[in-house]
Amino acid sequence: MMRLDKFLKVSRLIKRRTLAKEVAEQGRITINGKVAKASTAVNVGDEIAIRFGQKIVTARIEEIKENVRKEDAAKMFTILKEEKLDKIEPEFIDDDE
Repeated sequence: MMRLDKFLKVSRLIKRRTLAKEVAEQGRITINGKVAKASTAVNVGDEIAIRFGQKIVTARIEEIKENVRKEDAAKMFTILKEEKLDKIEPEFIDDDE
């Protein structure tokens, strides 16, 4: 078990813990479908979905380690899918009032 923000940093899904915390506080991360806070505990097998701008990356946690070499960081998770979000076009505004 490990805090979400620490896991994201150690696994290098997000490079800095402070950034991971900000992203979580903005409600852009879910664990197993539930919105997660930076302090939420993650476990092996959990599915994390992170929204980066116009993209949502979903990953499954494979292992949890306190310290990991850069080359081994990617072994901590498996990317399940990457979805590109369509930009939401503002609806046409009719000014004839």
